Amino acid sequence: MTVSWNGIYSALTTKFTTDDKLDFALFEKNLMAQLDAGVEGVILGGTLGEASVLSNSEKFDLVKFTADKVAGKVPVVLNIAEGSTREAIKQAADAEKSGATALMMLPPMRYKSDHRETVTFFKTVANTTKLPIMIYNNPIDYKVEVTLDMFAELAEVDNIQAVKESTRDVSNVTRMINRFGDRFKILCGVDTITMEELMLGATGVVAGLVCAFPKETVAMYKLTKAGKIDEALKIYRWFLPMLELDIRPKLVQYIKLAEQEVGLGSEIVRAPRLTLVGEEREQVLKIIRDGIKNRPKL
Repeated sequence: MTVSWNGIYSALTTKFTTDDKLDFALFEKNLMAQLDAGVEGVILGGTLGEASVLSNSEKFDLVKFTADKVAGKVPVVLNIAEGSTREAIKQAADAEKSGATALMMLPPMRYKSDHRETVTFFKTVANTTKLPIMIYNNPIDYKVEVTLDMFAELAEVDNIQAVKESTRDVSNVTRMINRFGDRFKILCGVDTITMEELMLGATGVVAGLVCAFPKETVAMYKLTKAGKIDEALKIYRWFLPMLELDIRPKLVQYIKLAEQEVGLGSEIVRAPRLTLVGEEREQVLKIIRDGIKNRPKL
C-alpha cells in the first residue's frame, strides 16, 4: 500500500479487560468509529498505546487484528520505540509479516544518541524493510532531537518519507519546508498546535483526542485545509481545553477517561499506570464533560 501521509492519523489507545488482557471487542468499536469519521490512518503501539508495557506478541496481535478489520482501507502504522538496533530491525520485519503497512520510529530509547548514532540507527532499520517510515521527532519527551542536518542525511533513504513533528516549535514546519520542499511529509504531533501547523504547511496530524472525538478532529482538519478558517476555529476553540490533556504526563489516563465518557473506550490502564482517583479525576472529568455538553454541531 502506498502511504500518502495526509490527513488524520489516529494514535490509538490499547484497550484492556479488567483481568489485564487485550480487549479486542472494545478496540474494534473505537477503530470502527475512527474509520467512520474518515481518518486516513491508524497508529498502534505509540505513547498513547502504552507501548512500553506491551509484549511483542501483544503488539503483533494488535497489528494482525487491525489489519484484518481495516481491510486495506487505511494504512496500519506500528510504532517502534526500542533501545537496540537489533530489536528494532526484528520488530520491523515482524510488523511487515503481521500486516503493518508502515512504521513510525523514535530514536533509540534509554540512550541519548548523538548525530551519527541517530542517523545510523534510522538508516540501518530502514534499509532492512520495504515499509514506509515516519520519523517521530519528540525531543521534549524522548530527549533526542532529529535535526535538519540529520534529515538531510535521512533524505537519502527512499522509504523514510515523513516526520511526526512534535518539537512543539511551530516554526520547525517552515524550516523543514524551506530546506527540503516536499521531500518529507510533515504531520503535526501535538494536539494543541494542530491548526497552526496545518496552516503552515503540515500535511496531516497524528492526533490523540481523536480517540474520543474522531468526527470533530477530522472536521477541523478538513475545514483548515479547505481554507475555511473561521469554521475550523469554532471547533478548535471548543476543543482546546480537552486537547491540552494530550500534553500532560498522564495523557494516557486522561484520554482513556475521555474515551470512556463518550462510549468509545474504558479508563483501564496497565500498571505501573493507575486509573485516576479523587480530585484529579474530578478535575479532568469536568473538562471532558464540559466539552461533551458544549459539543459543536458539525
